[in-house]
Amino acid sequence: NEAEARYIYPDWVVTFIYQDLKNPFLGENYSLYGHFNWYFLNRTFTVGIGQGIAYATNPYDPETNFINNAYGSKLLSSTILRANFVKENLFDGFGVQAGVGVIHYSNANFKAPNNSTNTFYFNAGISYQFDHYDFPGYIPLGSWPSSNYAEPIQYNFVVRTGVNEADVNGLGQFPFYTFSLFADKRLNYKSTVQAGVDVFFSHFLIELIRFRSIAFPEDGLTGDEDYRRIGVFVGHELRFSKIAFVSQLGYYAYWPYEFENRVYNRLGLKRYFYNDRIFASATVKAHYAKAEAVEFSIGIRLGKK
Repeated sequence: NEAEARYIYPDWVVTFIYQDLKNPFLGENYSLYGHFNWYFLNRTFTVGIGQGIAYATNPYDPETNFINNAYGSKLLSSTILRANFVKENLFDGFGVQAGVGVIHYSNANFKAPNNSTNTFYFNAGISYQFDHYDFPGYIPLGSWPSSNYAEPIQYNFVVRTGVNEADVNGLGQFPFYTFSLFADKRLNYKSTVQAGVDVFFSHFLIELIRFRSIAFPEDGLTGDEDYRRIGVFVGHELRFSKIAFVSQLGYYAYWPYEFENRVYNRLGLKRYFYNDRIFASATVKAHYAKAEAVEFSIGIRLGKK
């Protein structure tokens, strides 16, 4: 289809990973991912990125495993990124590939502690194509210009929610609510740019502010500081049919309690429905590489087509 042709026919992949972390406090992880492989250099070089869920066999426990400050929960969010050189169908459907990658495990502050881990790895393997006798040839993209997908400015309203916890063990998990208003402009088939405002109601900050006002009086906190934040952001969406990869960079214009830093980012996936008028997304909001929360969102997109 057109979406596949514009991205040089990527692969949809499901991957299962078992990893023995070779550390008695970290244990073993079992992970399941869905991801894309994007091809370059006449399909001899591929970059894969995927997101999935991992099960940790030995997470943090205040009594039996307090040394594990990497995983605060049994269920983790996991990301894989890899780059491989590939040669397909060398002989009767068999091919070879080799490359490097990284596996990231984190629960995105769903539950403390959450220092996370990264595994850098090398890989080499053999592939087999079951349909190699009838393997299709490359189908070039037609003449339909990408710019024909440009749209007027659209206006969006989004509600985001989830549960997270401060980095202090034992403070508890609390819900958060984020309301976003932004305008977007689709430039072509692949790219949409956006700018808008976020309003954050993060209830874990109420407990964190109260805790720090008592435990660290030298900070000068009263315990009644406003936990709410307001941010402005710009962003980009990389479209693949009804799916989009979302990347946003924001700055807190209102930041009464100095949690982390004033710059934040948001990365994740969005799925459009009903002629692109309704959408749902799952994103990770972070301050640089330090995750604050996994956000589950639903939104509406209004404007002339």
